[in-house]
Amino acid sequence: MSEEQSSVESVADAEFVRVEHGEYGDGVLTITIDRPDARNALNAQVRSELTRVFEAVEDDEKVRVVVLTGADEANAFVAGADVKELRERTAVEQHEVSKRPRIYETVAGCSKPVVARVNGHALGGGCELAQACDVRLAREDAKLGQPEINLGLIPGGGGTQRLTRLVGPGQARKLVLSGELIDGAEAAEIGLVEEAHPADDLDERVSELAGKMASKSPLAVARAKEALRAATRMDLDSGLAYESELFVGLFDSHDKNEGIDAFFENRDPEWRGE
Repeated sequence: MSEEQSSVESVADAEFVRVEHGEYGDGVLTITIDRPDARNALNAQVRSELTRVFEAVEDDEKVRVVVLTGADEANAFVAGADVKELRERTAVEQHEVSKRPRIYETVAGCSKPVVARVNGHALGGGCELAQACDVRLAREDAKLGQPEINLGLIPGGGGTQRLTRLVGPGQARKLVLSGELIDGAEAAEIGLVEEAHPADDLDERVSELAGKMASKSPLAVARAKEALRAATRMDLDSGLAYESELFVGLFDSHDKNEGIDAFFENRDPEWRGE
């Protein structure tokens, strides 16, 4: 790998996953699932390639924010898991495939912000993949849902757990038990996505939000992600104590001093991530 080539760009042999720097601003990496013939369905190869790319993201200092999306040609973010693979697996085989960390845990555990650009259908495993991201921005006419019940299954990639935490027990039960699909506008109303926009406006908003995140101290952003993640896993007292530890720890960082100096000097800070 050349000095100019990033860690992510070194993962160059992926068939169904594309990476691109700068489409949504400096420091922003776009990861595109590109399997249009199957509407970007998550088969074993797609999951493997996504995992490799996200592992490389952790070591790539050029990447400050990730935008995860599906190829527009498929009119889908991810239309779901590969149903053919599900049909062929036994319980023993599926147990092996379901061992953690799966791609959902890999995305959720990324130390850098991950913005889901939901540009079309996000169903089943695709909806779960979006839920694993930090923020979801969707097209108003995108379709989202957990239709596994229609196949005699239940969500298995976090769709009963993350969905309940995002939209509340009642809305989660409605979606999971009925298999109904909702559009992006309704998804925004119930909290499944943070925002829904007309198709022509989605990329502008993705660029704006991802750019803002990428302009912040990468060290502070990583610590903020840790604290926010803890909010869903700890009781309030434990979470407050953990937040305080992370907050205090930043006081020995260059970025804390640089941020405050830049504030007083009315200039843009120059972050080092240390």
